[in-house]
Amino acid sequence: MLRVKSLFTIFTIFAVFLLAACGNSEDKTSGTNADDKKEDTSYTIEHAMGSTELKKTPKRVVVLTNEGTEALIALGIKPVGAVQSWLGDPWYDHIKADMDGVEVVGVEHEVNLEKIASLKPDLIIGSKIRQEAIYGKLSAIAPTVFSETLRGDWKENFKLYSKAVNLEDKGNDVIAQFDKHVGDLKAKLGDKVNQEVSVVRFMAGTTRIYYTDSFSGVIFDQLGFKRAEQQKELFTADNKLGNLAIEVGKEVIPKMDGDILFYFTYAPEGDKQALSTAKEWTNDPLWKNLDAVKKGNAHEVSDATWNTAGGVIAANKMLDDLENIMLKK
Repeated sequence: MLRVKSLFTIFTIFAVFLLAACGNSEDKTSGTNADDKKEDTSYTIEHAMGSTELKKTPKRVVVLTNEGTEALIALGIKPVGAVQSWLGDPWYDHIKADMDGVEVVGVEHEVNLEKIASLKPDLIIGSKIRQEAIYGKLSAIAPTVFSETLRGDWKENFKLYSKAVNLEDKGNDVIAQFDKHVGDLKAKLGDKVNQEVSVVRFMAGTTRIYYTDSFSGVIFDQLGFKRAEQQKELFTADNKLGNLAIEVGKEVIPKMDGDILFYFTYAPEGDKQALSTAKEWTNDPLWKNLDAVKKGNAHEVSDATWNTAGGVIAANKMLDDLENIMLKK
C-alpha cells in the first residue's frame, strides 16, 4: 500500500509539472501570437477622404506633409519617402539628423507620383488641403490616409497619423509629454503669461499678422497668453484666411504692438526679396515706434519652428525658445 501511495504521489507531482510546463508554453505562444496579431490584423482608419483599410501595420510609409514627417519621427518611424521641407536642403535643420536616407518625393503641393510608386509604400499619409486632386492616384499605389487641413491644431492630425501606423498608445504618450512640457513652462512663467502677444511674419513682398488658428497661436493659447486686443477687429468674417492670419500694409504696423512681439521671416534659400521685406519693415519709423520694440520686447524667432514645420518636434522647440526668451536664459 505504501508503495502504491508513493507511486501515486510521484505521478501527481509529475502531472503538476507537466501541466505547468504546458501552461508556460501556451503563455509564451499566446504572447507571441498576440504581438503577431497586432502586426497582421487588418484595421480601418476614418479620415478626410472616407475610410481606408490596412491589412497589417505598415512598414514602408511615404508622408506628404511637413507636420506629418515630424509625427512619424516622434513615433520612432523613419519614412521611406517624404516631401521636402519648406526650408532646408532638403530637410529642416531640426530634423535632418533623423532623415538620413529618406527619399524626397517632391513638395507638398507638387508630389512625384512615379517616385512614390518606386518606393513601394504600404501606407501614404497626406492632406486633403494639399493633395485632394490626386487622392485616387495615390490610393492606387498604396492605402492612403488624409488629414483634413494643416492649420494650427497639429494634435488632431497627429492622433490620426498615430492610428494610421497602428501606434495610437505611443501617440498618446507623445502628446502627454508635450502637454507636460506646456504645463511645466506655464508654471515657470507664472504671471508672465498674463501678457498680450503679437506675431508677425515677413515674406517676399508680403507681411502678415498671425492669429489664434496659427501654429504659434494654438500654443500661446494653451499656455494662457492673451492676444493683442487691437488686432481683434482685423479678423472679421470676410478675412480670406480666417483666424489664421491677415495680410497687411504698413499703415497697420501700429496694430502689431503688444506686450511682447515675435516676428519671423520665410526666406527659402535665402530669398533676397523676403529678407528685404523684413529689413524694410523693421526699419520703418512706425515699427520703431512700437512699445514692444522700444522696450526691447520684440524678438526675432525661427520661421521653421514657429510656423512652417507645424509638427510636434517644432512645437517643443518653440516652447524651448519661449523659455529662453521669457526667462532670459
